[in-house]
This record gives sequence, C-alpha cells and structure tokens, in this order.
Amino acid sequence: MGNLWQFFGLPDPEGGSQPPPQQKPVAQQQPSLEQRESIPEPILEETQETPDLMTPPSLWTGPITPDGEPFHDLSSIKKTTKIRPKRALRYVKPDSKYRIYTNQISDRVGQGDTVIVDLRPLVHMDSHQQACRRELRTMCERVGVAIFALDAEEKLLLIPGCDVVVERNKHELGITRLLRVE
Repeated sequence: MGNLWQFFGLPDPEGGSQPPPQQKPVAQQQPSLEQRESIPEPILEETQETPDLMTPPSLWTGPITPDGEPFHDLSSIKKTTKIRPKRALRYVKPDSKYRIYTNQISDRVGQGDTVIVDLRPLVHMDSHQQACRRELRTMCERVGVAIFALDAEEKLLLIPGCDVVVERNKHELGITRLLRVE
C-alpha cells in the first residue's frame, strides 16, 4: 500500500519510498479450475513495458516525481527582502491613570502615521476630556496638522500624519486625491 505522496504522484519528501506495485487487472488474474478447462491457454510472451522516464536538468537538486520529472516545491521558496511599511494607523486611548502621551503621538505623526485617539474611557470625566482635547489641539498646532472628530460627541479624534491628505469637502482620506488627475 502506497502513502499519500504516491497517491498524488509526488515524490516522498522523506525519501526512500518506492512506487506501489502494479496489480494485474481482473481480466489477467488466474481463472478458476472450471474456467481453465473450457478456455484454451494461449502462449504469451511476457513483456514488461517500462514507461519513458524523463531525465531532470543537469543542475537539478530538488525532488523528482516517480515519472522522473523535477518537482518544484513552492513552499520552499524563501523571500529574502522583508518590506516594512513606512506608515501605520495607530489607536491610542488613555492609560490606567487616564493620561495621553502627546510627545509620542507627535513623533509618530511626524513620521507619517495616522493616529486615532479614543476618549470614550473618560465617560464620566468631562473636564478631563476637555483637557485632553486642548492638549491634543496644541500638539497638532505644534506639528502642523489638523485634528478631526469622527463622531458627534468628539470622543473619537483623528490626527492624520504628515503628508496624509484629508479632503474636507468630499470627506476623502488618504493619498487618493494626489493620485487622481482631475
């Protein structure tokens, strides 16, 4: 009995497996005694037909299928260069002491990251929410970007990164306006 790799006609990656033995079709099996007496046996020469095996390329070092063809294992291809994104979308909410660190936010915004500030954890602290909004507004003026409210209560605030375009009339966010020719 063959293994799963042989079922699909692929080489066994652990090697050392032979193709399963070929079974004779039902018509070529030994007939019973009754059938032997009624059918004369013809004299046949046994010839074994060997399939034409392909030879892999001379520099091929990978696995080979039972037919002799080179098998290209696509999962073994390794990507050598890792691409790191230059920009990110950051989500910021107050810490356990209800503070928002605007210095780190201004650094990220200066690098091009877009920041969403969530003031919803400060539900029962209206004066603290106003103080956080003021601090974020002064930070945005210092960096040179605008701040936008994403909801009617102004508890979700959007601070786009440097070189991120926010179209105020059509409410478009991103670089699509720069890419589109009007």
